[in-house]
Amino acid sequence: MQAHAHTLGLRISPPPPAPPRRRARPRRRAVRVPPAASAPRRETDPRKRVVITGMGLVSVFGNEVDAFYERLLAGESGVGAIDRFDAGGFPTRFAGQIRGFSSEGYIDGKNDRRLDDCLRYCIVSGKKALENAGLGKGSDGHTKLDKVRAGVLVGTGMGGLTVFSDGVQNLIEKGYKKISPFFIPYAITNMGSALLAMDASFMGPNYSISTACATSNYCFYAAANHIRRGEADVIVAGGTEAAIIPIGLGGFVACRALSQRNDDPETASRPWDKERDGFVMGEGAGVLVMESLEHAMKRDAPIIAEYLGGAVNCDAYHMTDPRSDGLGVSSCITQSLEDAGVAPEEVNYINAHATSTLAGDLAEVRAIKQVFKNPSDIKINSTKSMIGHCLGAAGGLEAIAAIKAITTGWVHPTINQFNPEPEVDFDTVANEKQQHEVNVAISNSFGFGGHNSVVVFAPFKP
Repeated sequence: MQAHAHTLGLRISPPPPAPPRRRARPRRRAVRVPPAASAPRRETDPRKRVVITGMGLVSVFGNEVDAFYERLLAGESGVGAIDRFDAGGFPTRFAGQIRGFSSEGYIDGKNDRRLDDCLRYCIVSGKKALENAGLGKGSDGHTKLDKVRAGVLVGTGMGGLTVFSDGVQNLIEKGYKKISPFFIPYAITNMGSALLAMDASFMGPNYSISTACATSNYCFYAAANHIRRGEADVIVAGGTEAAIIPIGLGGFVACRALSQRNDDPETASRPWDKERDGFVMGEGAGVLVMESLEHAMKRDAPIIAEYLGGAVNCDAYHMTDPRSDGLGVSSCITQSLEDAGVAPEEVNYINAHATSTLAGDLAEVRAIKQVFKNPSDIKINSTKSMIGHCLGAAGGLEAIAAIKAITTGWVHPTINQFNPEPEVDFDTVANEKQQHEVNVAISNSFGFGGHNSVVVFAPFKP
């Protein structure tokens, strides 16, 4: 068209230039302002609040919770020379060994003779906890309980070690035909939970967790989560251990983990003391009945304390040594407080892991200081100073000690505090019990493999 017009002599003005394209302004991204920090909120839904309605134990101080705590408050040591077997050839010849244990009234004689002590301790402590909760067999509470929604979650670090050791010895000395038919069932770690559930007819969640010395707290954490998710109304949870036999002692000696203070075993467990030289083996079981608040109130249960929350994680660092900076532990404590809806300032009592090992004690101290800016305001003690390290059962027995501190207003001493490490600038309740109104308590447990676990308890307030 333009070319044709030109031949006709017509002057065609070029089309006006297109207006310059405006550069699109970059779209401003909305700035996401984080919400203002608010105070942690505790769970208020009675279906999700978890309360403690029963406690049961087997310990070096007997099988009664109140007597156990009275001896802790008195600062008694349960550690002494091993007499269950000849320990004369071992570099460590002492432990927190249970003597005179009786399962009478809880396990029939025929089964009692066959069972590994790990299983016996589990059954007796579990049944005592159920009795304490008003759920013992034959009780009105047990009769009305929905067994499909009742579970058992009692773990162990090492399982039926005596049964296992005897089976191996029979295999080597007499051949496979002399292995007991109970060898596998009584050695595996889940059988304590299974036998207790069979006796109580509990058909809900049932298994064991095995995370070495963190086992009990892992079980409490898992049990509470089952209840919070509405999968169970009641769960018996905790830990059991019976490893004071030659292979158990020998194994920990080989790890170079044990104290060798044979001349003075009662002062061998020395958490945070400059002269500590390793932990002292212990044994037993500690079990709690954990229940939704809604269910507990419906049956008018005796509510002892409240489980507010917990956490588990891993150092991912070393098989037996903790991270020296305490990062895994401090993270676990922080996560437990978040789960519990608790601010660090609310915590005023810590039942520490505090095993009396060179690396472990200070790693825990460093972790505590990372979370709690004023640790001098907190009472921190070690149950292991008196009963030794009960391995998979440690957290169970220590949770009971923490709950008894809440209910009695007294915290037990950490004994054998002679020359504390300079880093330990908090109150270890050294050598004498102290009156103390517990607001919020945490109980720490850590295990070989870097397993960390922390649980949070408080007085129950409707």
